[in-house]
Amino acid sequence: MMAMKVGVIGAGSISEFHLKAYMNNPDVELYAICDLNEERAKEKAAKYGIKFVHTNYEEMLQDPELEAVSVCTWNNTHAPISIAALNAGKHVLSEKPLCKTVDEALRVEEAVKKSNKVFQIGYVRRYEPSTNVLKSFIDSGDLGEIYYAKASYIRRLGNPGGWFADKERSGGGPLIDLGVHIIDICWYLMGKPKVKSVSGNVYQKLGNRSNIQNLSFYKAADYDPNVNTVEDMANALVRFENGASIFVDVSFTAHAKKDEISLKLYGDKGGAEVDPNLVIMSEKHDTILNTEPQVDPISADYAVPFQNEINHFIECCKTGNRPISPIEDGVEMMKILCGIYESSEKKSEIHFNTEPQPV
Repeated sequence: MMAMKVGVIGAGSISEFHLKAYMNNPDVELYAICDLNEERAKEKAAKYGIKFVHTNYEEMLQDPELEAVSVCTWNNTHAPISIAALNAGKHVLSEKPLCKTVDEALRVEEAVKKSNKVFQIGYVRRYEPSTNVLKSFIDSGDLGEIYYAKASYIRRLGNPGGWFADKERSGGGPLIDLGVHIIDICWYLMGKPKVKSVSGNVYQKLGNRSNIQNLSFYKAADYDPNVNTVEDMANALVRFENGASIFVDVSFTAHAKKDEISLKLYGDKGGAEVDPNLVIMSEKHDTILNTEPQVDPISADYAVPFQNEINHFIECCKTGNRPISPIEDGVEMMKILCGIYESSEKKSEIHFNTEPQPV
């Protein structure tokens, strides 16, 4: 079978994960790359042996040879680029978050339905080996009904600056950047119940703390300490139609002792901790057990989950199968994220109309 001709739109830091994974997939030919910064696009093209370099994605999408694209651009361009690619008859893998608003999410969903093409969202944590192990336990009923999850991603100092800190381009701060991953992984493992209501709080108290010395942190390719219009921290309680709930808190910066990431699930037959490492809690012979499944640790470069994600995308493109992170999940996630921002602004709980609408 011919290798699939794939293009990557956006040559910033996240594109590296996509490019490496595509290069390692024998069914892929890295065919085109596009970036507003031509020099950066040319560098990637030289590094990965990519034939065609573009600075305009619409021009790139006109190439009938191109079959699929990864969208690795600023968050505010995910929706228009995804829609343009679907309309041009390309399969699409879009980085998270899907977009900035629920309206945009619904427009992408409409384009997916019209196009009959594969659309996958880059919820990369769904593709971690430990997630798949835990999901197999959950699917077998080991945790029973999961009624509560608690997710934290606290950075004490870690605002990447640049476009991440520019609300116009990013859509928000730690909630939309980090929260999307941890809310998604809990929601996915809970069986993706429909969201009923959201109560959220968003804080802008500390700014980006670019004055702090002696501690280093990840900086965006376009890091600029003078730009910061996003929140430092957000927290929320998300309720679902089935009665389950998630509590989440996230920060780019906070007066915390250390960085902390923790994910916990509570079911009526067992529980689980996903982060910092996988542990499953259960009862046997009237005794509580903490079981540690033996799974390869995730490397710092996240190579395995990204490889799994890209392989899954290519497989779906070839077979027409539905991806495990489809457009509908992106729409539901935007309802949650936007609901948290709206709840904070209105200082009240946001309720979603969950009744089926008359046709």
